[in-house]
This record gives sequence, C-alpha cells and structure tokens, in this order.
Amino acid sequence: MLVGVPKEIKNHEYRVGLTPTSVQELVSNGHSVIIETNAGASIGFMNEDYTAAGAEIVNTAEEIFARADMVVKVKEPQEVERKQLRPEQTLFTYLHLAPDVPQTNDLIASGATCIAYETVTDSFGRLPLLAPMSEVAGRMSIQAGAHCLEKARGGRGVLLGGVPGVEPGKVVVIGGGVVGANAAAMAVGMGADVVVLDRSVDVLRRLDAQYGNRIKTVFSTKAAIEQYVTEADLVIGGVLIPGAAAPKLITRELVSKMKPGSVIVDVAIDQGGCAETAHATTHADPVYVVDDVVHYCVANMPGAVARTSTMALNNATLPFVLELANKGTRKALEENAHLLNGLNVCKGIITCESVAEAQGLEYRSPADMLKEI
Repeated sequence: MLVGVPKEIKNHEYRVGLTPTSVQELVSNGHSVIIETNAGASIGFMNEDYTAAGAEIVNTAEEIFARADMVVKVKEPQEVERKQLRPEQTLFTYLHLAPDVPQTNDLIASGATCIAYETVTDSFGRLPLLAPMSEVAGRMSIQAGAHCLEKARGGRGVLLGGVPGVEPGKVVVIGGGVVGANAAAMAVGMGADVVVLDRSVDVLRRLDAQYGNRIKTVFSTKAAIEQYVTEADLVIGGVLIPGAAAPKLITRELVSKMKPGSVIVDVAIDQGGCAETAHATTHADPVYVVDDVVHYCVANMPGAVARTSTMALNNATLPFVLELANKGTRKALEENAHLLNGLNVCKGIITCESVAEAQGLEYRSPADMLKEI
C-alpha cells in the first residue's frame, strides 16, 4: 500500500501523522510511504530522517492526496484537504465530526473511507487512540489554566499551590476519565485544592484510592456542578461521550455566577465543549472572556507540545496503520471489530450513529458498509 502523510495546516499544528520510526516499520513490511516536505521539521523530524527510514519526500500536499491509497494525519482535514479526497482512498486521523457539519458534508461528498482515531476501541471498551492525546491535554489543562489565572492574563491573580499562610487555588475537574485523571494528577502535584466530579462511582472510587484525602471526589449532579463551579478558581471540562457532542454541563447562567477572573479550560471543545459559553480557539488567540470569566478553548491543545504528542500518538496508532496497510482497508475492518468502530464515513454514508444522530443524517452500520469498500 502507498501511505501518504501531508503536513498539518491547522493553526499552530506542528504534529505529524507518522514519525520516521513508524515509516521504517511500514517500509519493512513492504509498503511505500510518501511524506510532504518538512512535514515534521518543526519538531525535529527532518526530511533526511524520513528518507533514511525509506520514505519518498514530495513537494506538495496535492501530490499526497493524488497518489496515496491511505492518508494518515493528526487533525481533521481542513476544507482545502477535504476537497482532494478520493472515493478509493482511506483517511485515518482524528475527525470529531459530531459538532462539525461542514466537515461531515465534505467527507460525505468525497466518497472516501474515513476512520476516526477517537472512536476506535479496545477489548476493554476504552479509546486507545484518543487516550494519549487526552493524557497530554489533561496535563496541559492545568498548566494553561494556571497561566490564565495570572492577573496579567485576565485571571484572578491566584497561585494554584498557594504559599505558606495563603490557601491554594481551587480546581474543579468535571469528568474523571483520562483527561480528568491527568488534570487531577497535575493539580495535586502543584498543591491545589482539587475536586473531581463524575457520574461513575467506580471512577470516583479509583481516584479516591489513588489520592485519598488529597482530592475530593463528588458524584456529579446539576446541584453539585453549580456548587463547586461557583467556588472554583479553575474549572477543567473533561467530559467525553465517544463520538457524540459533549453535554453542556456548565450553563451560561452558571458562568455568570462564577468568580470574576476565574478560568474555564474546556478540553471537551473538540466535541463542541461542555460549557454553553465555549467556542473553539487557536494557539494564536487562545482565550476570550465572558462575564469576567476567562475561557481557554484551544481545539488542538496537544499541538503545543507537538514532539511529545506525536511520539505518544504514534505509539498508539502504528499497530492500526500497519494492520490497514498489511491487510487492506476492507479486510482489516472485517477482522478487527475495534478498528471497525472507528469507521465514521464510508462511500457517502455516515457509519457512526452518534454523528448521524447529532446532525440528523442517514446512518448505516459499519458492518453493513463493508461490502461497499
């Protein structure tokens, strides 16, 4: 199979779909790889590294999309990229389609087979290709939130860890999954006063067993969210419903009741955000203020630590890339139900039920569409 990797073009996105090490694995399995020139140069993966691994360097993304059997990316394809997809092509990347109608329409029109990292599952029902970026984003959320709390950034002027004689900042984490657990770990490490809300008692038990009295675990209800969010200096939105739009747990009214200068970091923004006041921002212009509350809603947070993120992502995606290349897309999907769960769009049809439901579109099951590939 000919695998192609274009340079990412989303704002301040420096990650790359394949590292030189991953390219070497594909080449050693008998496949060809084409990489857009300087696709990984900004994070230290130079053209020479890719050619040494066996890749061919090409000058334009257009050549990647014109030639490749499978396109491997990091972020969702931008409009100019979507227009170049072909019906016989496989796209393997993050998509986050539920809140993104224009992208969904373009992928339907392309006729391509589109597999989303974020809905591929494992035998435990987890999301193994989302997890590494959720780990990064969870850890970064505290770092970003602490920065936004500085007075010069519009925040309350609160140091999360406090100092002797001054109480620490209050951090509220909504959702105790991968994002929330990593956010809690960082916040605890900084000495903050940490509360984690979740609707799973098992999740709360696990966090309690890990941290004991260093954090508070609270069952998530509307009343609990209102109580703790209004007391918080920093709120982390780490809610996830796989493939679906995030529920709006922080209402506009609740934001108006928060402390002036407090901060919301909505990590769920890729799926539309869990705050009604949230809208996606970029690394170039990451924050805005609503009712004196600072909102940090960067849709590709891990892109800020792109080298770490790229290596962590490739650790997770490489086995699936190899399976798709070695077996071909149809056979790989037929033989791996977890990879099949990643199929979101196929030959003009939505094959992710939560996306179809969110946008009122026709849905067919991934298994039904296999014969069309």
